[in-house]
Amino acid sequence: MSTKWWQNEIVYQIYPRSFQDTNHDGIGDIQGMIDHLDYIQELGVTMIWVSPIYKSPMVDMGYDIADYQDIDPQFGSLDEFKVFLSEAKKRHIKVIMDLVVNHTSDQHEWFKQALADPKSKYRDYFIFKTTDDGDVPNNWRSIFGGSTWEPVADEPNTFYFHTFAPQQPDLNWENRALRQEIYQMINWWLELGVAGFRVDAITHLKKDLDWASLPADGSDGLVSVIKKGQNRPGIDVFLNELKQETFDKYDAITVGEAYGVPEKDLKKYIGPNGYFSMIFDFSYMNIDVLNTDEWYRGRSQWTVKDLREALFESQQVAGQVHGTLANVLENHDQPRVLSKLVPDKHDQTPTAAKALATMYYFLPGVPFIYQGQEIGMKNFVRKDISEFNDVSSINNYQMALKDGYSKESALASINDKSRDNARVPMQWNNSKFAGFSDTEPWLGMGNDREGIDVQTELADENSVLNYYKKLGQLHHDLAWQSVITTGDFQPIDSLPETVIGYQRILDGQVLTVFVNLSHELAEFDARNVGDVLEKVGNITIDDNHVKMAGYSAVVMGFNAN
Repeated sequence: MSTKWWQNEIVYQIYPRSFQDTNHDGIGDIQGMIDHLDYIQELGVTMIWVSPIYKSPMVDMGYDIADYQDIDPQFGSLDEFKVFLSEAKKRHIKVIMDLVVNHTSDQHEWFKQALADPKSKYRDYFIFKTTDDGDVPNNWRSIFGGSTWEPVADEPNTFYFHTFAPQQPDLNWENRALRQEIYQMINWWLELGVAGFRVDAITHLKKDLDWASLPADGSDGLVSVIKKGQNRPGIDVFLNELKQETFDKYDAITVGEAYGVPEKDLKKYIGPNGYFSMIFDFSYMNIDVLNTDEWYRGRSQWTVKDLREALFESQQVAGQVHGTLANVLENHDQPRVLSKLVPDKHDQTPTAAKALATMYYFLPGVPFIYQGQEIGMKNFVRKDISEFNDVSSINNYQMALKDGYSKESALASINDKSRDNARVPMQWNNSKFAGFSDTEPWLGMGNDREGIDVQTELADENSVLNYYKKLGQLHHDLAWQSVITTGDFQPIDSLPETVIGYQRILDGQVLTVFVNLSHELAEFDARNVGDVLEKVGNITIDDNHVKMAGYSAVVMGFNAN
């Protein structure tokens, strides 16, 4: 298979609101992103994904877009964004943006026009239904809880559809005129110099047009919208057209947020002629909860073996269709990985953070680093629901109370899984507001911060931050770059249950990774693994016998040539 230009990228995700405030309003901004480009470059990063900075009322923190072709003033201006693009390019860093085309904000001009005039063309840009009896059209439950239908003011018995929050009306992809407007907008950004997009909630574009109710799957009498509005037959028509009308024309990189893609359809998504360059590997992202959307229902009893099997299965399936995965430990929708995948707080150490980094960094595909992950940031503990901003967290809390959970247990679940865990301000130093701002930030700081900040870690050669720099150097090392980028993936199954091990193999070169994800000592035999390239924790290798202390990891290289 031919190598694509983007296969050797390392991507860093910026959540702009929480990255760096330079204008003293407690909110991160574009100038703050520009100021830290050198820092990002030193991680070996070659591409930045910028979470939404479009004009938005921020009900869902920018994923409710009011104007696709303008920057929200709280972040800066379009001219400032052009400077960011230019400064990134000087450092050989490409920039991708978030593309949110399943829905808009209810403050978008199209939706305002649709409400103002039922006979306008914009009414058909969204999904409106009128019923005879005044009841909602069906019993579908939105991702954020409650009905997917919202009543239209001053229009009795009329409702509009939303997969997510009521303030995020879904676009009607059945309407060709709407689709053409979307394509023009995408191409405008590509002309501006954006390298591509992370594509949000893309598997929701197609809905079942029978709009039929289904048996309830919850005590609220509703059924998850996923059953009628995710990965539905006919979505391929939209995704093929989207690719042909936009991405293909610019050789753009696209990263699909494609929850729930059936294995049989994976080739269509990421095969050689797939809709997207890659999709995120979410196989293990929600391993910690019983229910992906209703995570107030509690934690799952996952094991390292479960994690290993999920990782390996998704990689092998992707390999079978010659597809690429975007490999992630964290993002803006997930809690911190150190808190999630290391259950005992005593084990949530810099060593464990480095072990987790080693685990995913050399898998086939492209590694993504979420801001703060590279310094080992952890979850917070909030004492009251009023301290949360995230709409999903607040909705989960309210659903938990309705379902009879106590305030204490509901809050504990929200603390564990809240998206706000990833959205707290970036920790640049150990000052009151962590060097993020000199004023009260828009969201409360994390409260487990000791020793976990950029300034402290830069001065410590054994820090998580400096380890991520070493991983970046190894990833781009010409001696190993080809095997890391295109080598075959070979899981190693004959290992203790707490050890994740795999090899990358290409033309006589073998890269071997072992990670012990428990606090117990692990011992096993391993042959032809070569020299140690990077190591975390206490590991001895003697006559092909490996001893790994708790939360240790090693990367080894062998060259038969």
